[in-house]
Amino acid sequence: MKLLDIERSIIKKYRKTLWSPFIKAVKEFELIKENDKIAVCISGGKDSLLCAKLIEQLHRHSIHNFDVEYMVMDPGYEKEFRATLEDTLDYLNIKAHIFDSEIFAVSEKISGDYPCYMCARMRRGFLYAKAKELGCNKIALGHHFNDVIETTMINMLFAGNYKTMKPKLKAQNFDDMYLIRPLFHIREKDIIKWRDYCGINALNCACSVTKKQEAYTRKYVKELIEKLGEEIKDVDKSIFRSAYNVNVDMVLGYKKDGEKHSFLEEFKE
Repeated sequence: MKLLDIERSIIKKYRKTLWSPFIKAVKEFELIKENDKIAVCISGGKDSLLCAKLIEQLHRHSIHNFDVEYMVMDPGYEKEFRATLEDTLDYLNIKAHIFDSEIFAVSEKISGDYPCYMCARMRRGFLYAKAKELGCNKIALGHHFNDVIETTMINMLFAGNYKTMKPKLKAQNFDDMYLIRPLFHIREKDIIKWRDYCGINALNCACSVTKKQEAYTRKYVKELIEKLGEEIKDVDKSIFRSAYNVNVDMVLGYKKDGEKHSFLEEFKE
């Protein structure tokens, strides 16, 4: 497919499912402001590739003056995955900085058979550092609506807490650096439709460790939510909205700024 047709499809053919929810998130959460410099982090997967093209279109047509850099971190991809990634970037005409690292190997060595958490943390730190070198004040990641609700459910079912993904976060270890999630309102099924329509050869995880593992917590939760959706209308929307409607007066405990609080505090004289 021609590049122009791919780019037009975002704003025209998929305006309702991709472009409009993207613009909604940018405006609702004030993700991109005047004079920002955004580092769009690309893994080679469908989500980050769409994020890059959406921000590229906004950069071309927005009334706001902001700059964009496109970043790829190779955490140790096999040669075939690296080649696929580079071909896809060329296909979409994304001029990206590619940085090499050994995060796959290091996280596997540290964490054994389940390195995903450590890998994610190391990736994030690496990306913040490189974004800082490029003079950026924000990094954009491709987490979407389904990532948000799956994370909420994973924390409830497996960690015994209530946490979700935020559309915007301040970096803890990098001054004046923020993380933004512009796909916050976009559903994964609509990203898949766009990917397939455009003929994009996107990567999945591309990790040599997780390829060998059949059962993942996130995959289990994804399937659980789909099954619940067959019996409960709009259950995904309810999970999503629950993070907007937390009634602190009716919880047993909560944490604020690192300090734990209990409902028993209301009974103290």
